This record gives sequence, C-alpha cells and structure tokens, in this order.
Amino acid sequence: MLFNASEFEYSVVCQASTSRVYPYMRTPDGCLTMDCISPHHGRSYIVAQDSKSRYIVSKGNGLSYTQYNLLNTGEFGDNTLGLLLKKDAIRDFNLGQEISSLGIKTNHMEYVLELHTDITLSNGHNLRPILLQYSVECPYRICDAAFVRRDILDTYIEKWDQFETHTHDERYLKAAEILVKNLRILHSNNILHNAIHVQNYTWALELLDFELSCSPRYPYDSEEDQKYVKDLFSREIIYTYEVINHIAWYLDEKLNYRKIDNIFQNNGFDLQIFSI
Repeated sequence: MLFNASEFEYSVVCQASTSRVYPYMRTPDGCLTMDCISPHHGRSYIVAQDSKSRYIVSKGNGLSYTQYNLLNTGEFGDNTLGLLLKKDAIRDFNLGQEISSLGIKTNHMEYVLELHTDITLSNGHNLRPILLQYSVECPYRICDAAFVRRDILDTYIEKWDQFETHTHDERYLKAAEILVKNLRILHSNNILHNAIHVQNYTWALELLDFELSCSPRYPYDSEEDQKYVKDLFSREIIYTYEVINHIAWYLDEKLNYRKIDNIFQNNGFDLQIFSI
C-alpha cells in the first residue's frame, strides 16, 4: 500500500552514511509517497532503492493503519504508536552498528533524524518526530510470508546456499545454522537482542530492530532493567527456535527436532538443561 507523505526540515542526530536523506512523515495531503509492504510494518516504510538495489527503510514516520497518523494511549508515557522516541532510535542505531561489526548480517544503519515539526501528545508533552533510516537487502520479514508471492521470497531463499554452513538438504536447517550462530555470537559478546522473533528477521536472514537490545558498551539506562539482563539470555534460545520452526512450516519441510537440537548443541546451547 502507498501512503502520502510530506518532507520536513531536519537535523542529523546520528550518521553512518553519506547517502540521500529521506525526512518524510505520513500526511494525508502529502505529495510524496511511501510504500508499506505488509500490516506487520506499523511505522516502517520503504522510501526508495539505492544504487545497489538495497531498500531504504524509514522507521518512525506515522502509523500505516487508522485514519490517524499517531495514537498515544497514555499507558506508556511518551511512547506513541507511529513514533520512535529519540533514545530508542539512538540505541537501535548504536547497537545495530555494534552487532553488524561482529559479523552478523543486519540492516545497514544510515541516519537518525529529528524532524523540525512539533507534536503535542495526549499527555500534554511536546516532542519532535525522530526517524531511523537504514537499508536492507530484503524488505520482507519472516512474518510477511502470508502477504508476499512465493517466487519473490524464493529469490532470497536460494541465496542461503551462499552461507558457510554445514551441508543440509533442508532449507530450514540452512537457516537454522545461521540463526543459531548469530545467537552464539551475540551471547558470547554479552549482547542481549531482547526481541528475537519472526518480525525481526528478514528472508535474507538479516537481524533487525535493536531498540530493546543492550551490551556492555550500551547497557540499559535503568539500574532496575540492567539488573534483569542476565536472566533474559536463555529465553532467546527458545525464541530463535520459534523462528526456525516458522521457516520450516512455511517451506513445508518436515521438522527434525533432533537435527535442530544438534545445531544448538554445536553452538554451545544445551536445551536438555531446560527440560522437565
């Protein structure tokens, strides 16, 4: 679906690229357009493709549902559906770059932008919209499969053979090797992604969305939140398993739990310690 948007003056908060800036915001009468590719992308839009055919995504520029651009329900303070808070955008940007530097395939961060237009929330607070701009090889996330033609996704799935993995005939096991390896790299560097699910992996197996992540370099601001970090690592093993499970079902490949468990075991994750 195409959505109307307008361009605004802006300031650069963070920068990791010299590519074009897209300071867009959804507006009903805007003369520009942004592309939303599935109902799972509530505040992220494709705004362009670059010279390398990577998709430029802008996150935080208004809701892709309801007639209202933004919705503030009040229970989470300034957190507003359609917006991205400045501190979250900066965390997403910084953690994304750190995780990418470890060899994990991620989106390429480009900018954090602050738009020069004021918004008054329902709680009376004033703020300016913040955008996170990045590029991806594949704009379709695992959860988007129901909304994308199979032949389009196959162009990305066929590239999984290029990854250095153990020999598997089943495509879901090729993906499992990459996803579990990613988890091993994260955890061996004491990095908690904290949002591993089918909405944050693309069909090119790019890991996305780091606004809830933390690392020794970028710990949580709250001492209370930081106190619980060590207890959250184990559940990411299960969440990664669920992504693998989802891929296998979509590809109509019969699950072999022993083989999946062995992949986890080979990466240092022993599921038996959690068994009852």
